[in-house]
Amino acid sequence: MIIYILAALLIIAFDQFTKILITSSYELGQVKNILSGIISFTYIRNEGAAFGILQGARVFFIILTVIVLLGAIYYIVKMRPQSPLEKTALCFIAGGAIGNFIDRAYLGYVRDFILLEFIDFPVFNIADCFVCIGAGLYILYAFSDLFTKKGTVDADD
Repeated sequence: MIIYILAALLIIAFDQFTKILITSSYELGQVKNILSGIISFTYIRNEGAAFGILQGARVFFIILTVIVLLGAIYYIVKMRPQSPLEKTALCFIAGGAIGNFIDRAYLGYVRDFILLEFIDFPVFNIADCFVCIGAGLYILYAFSDLFTKKGTVDADD
């Protein structure tokens, strides 16, 4: 399990490093094209949740994040997940959640900077990527676990 904790710490460090890099290199709202028509970087402040919803609910998100992280820790300690896929999913979600939690707790907003130009999509950051990938991996794990459990009902029954 230590490898997953270290991975979560690396995710947090990478997220914070990229946010520091952007905020030290970009003015608020400045846009720089990275790959024309595909991706740009722009520094914005998100005072809400994912995709800018619930703007100004900082205390709510801080409390919610603490509750979710405590629940995840309880689950890991109590259930002792064995699947590498489940552990990776939890690691990604925790690392991303903590990365954004740090911003929200210390700055009052989350620093977002990745702008996809080829679709109409909100600006996001590295932590958001890991939370979404982790959630996707967890869904994959949940479905794969459904079909690999012994004693499940076969289609022939």
